[in-house]
Amino acid sequence: MSALARAAVDLGAIAGNVRTIAAVTGTDLMAVVKADGFGHGAVPVARAALRAGAGWLGVTSASEALALRDAGITAPTLSWLHRPDDDFASLIAAGVDVGVSTTTHLHAVAAAAHRLGAPALVQLKADTGLARNGAGGDDWPELAGWARKYEVEGSVRVRGVWSHLADADVPGSPALARQVTTFEEALRVARGAGLDPELVHLANSAAALSAPTTRYDLCRIGLALYGVDPFGATGPGAFGLRAAMTLRTTVVNVKRVPAGTGVSYGPEYVTCGRTTLALLPVGYADGLTRAAEGRAAVWLGGRRCPVVGRVAMDQCVVDAGDLPVSIGDPVVVFGPADGERTPPTVGEWARWAGTNPHEILTGIGARVARDHHHEGAESS
Repeated sequence: MSALARAAVDLGAIAGNVRTIAAVTGTDLMAVVKADGFGHGAVPVARAALRAGAGWLGVTSASEALALRDAGITAPTLSWLHRPDDDFASLIAAGVDVGVSTTTHLHAVAAAAHRLGAPALVQLKADTGLARNGAGGDDWPELAGWARKYEVEGSVRVRGVWSHLADADVPGSPALARQVTTFEEALRVARGAGLDPELVHLANSAAALSAPTTRYDLCRIGLALYGVDPFGATGPGAFGLRAAMTLRTTVVNVKRVPAGTGVSYGPEYVTCGRTTLALLPVGYADGLTRAAEGRAAVWLGGRRCPVVGRVAMDQCVVDAGDLPVSIGDPVVVFGPADGERTPPTVGEWARWAGTNPHEILTGIGARVARDHHHEGAESS
């Protein structure tokens, strides 16, 4: 049975973005493939990124890391968000680096390593101003001290020290310089405790592309990996990134209606003249958030047509005006520009919804089929 909507993922674009970013940073790259590769498919994206030269993979959870290992991917991988009672033994046995932000987690990781009889690879995270995960204040020297103690005992090997930036996508933000200073102090404390991490990393996509002082040994690329300009450009970005995903569907019903026709629930939209309404079989369960109502558009019949009325769970309505629309006509919800063909971008959908592109991409539901191709060659 065919899906009502399909997300075409260009792995050639993923690979090209890795090479483009690496040329800017001059560092190794960590391809962040959490949340099923930002909705693109973690395993195929990881393979494409690694083939293009990325040296590391980054995920949020133990389950994501182990899924990569189950797929036969053995590349260095960092998993950074866990409960203290997570199955750290499985991560250690799989050779996954464990991100550690508290002494509670460090004790649990060391205990699991001791039971397993093999040292855990850990990367200590400092809180440099984001006030989320990571250790800061007096907690950081304590964490570094315990990590060194466990290193001496042989249950832990501290492979990295890292942190995350709060607003690197805001050009000229003074917070970035403050975070770099705080990070440098955290490194000084860690080294003073006797730690000698081989990897130091701070930069996310935006910082990797624009802030040389944040690059250190490794840059973590998430949004930019998928071809979205982290600074919000809606056209071809200055960095030469290529959007990797195109979300497509088809028209499943067409109505020619008079002025005064209410559309969808409410109705909150009423036609102001005679027009053609096209029904699309995609809704908020497929990633077309209701927050974009009244602003969103799709590419239909060679131009942008507005989405009108309330977006439902499974469908939405497009006002096609006087276009000669038929059932089965192709629709691009978002995707990269191609010559004179300029469908909406995922960045525009994010702006219409008052959110970020990450939420749009990861919100695309499971019933949207993913088709992976590489430079025109289909692959499974």
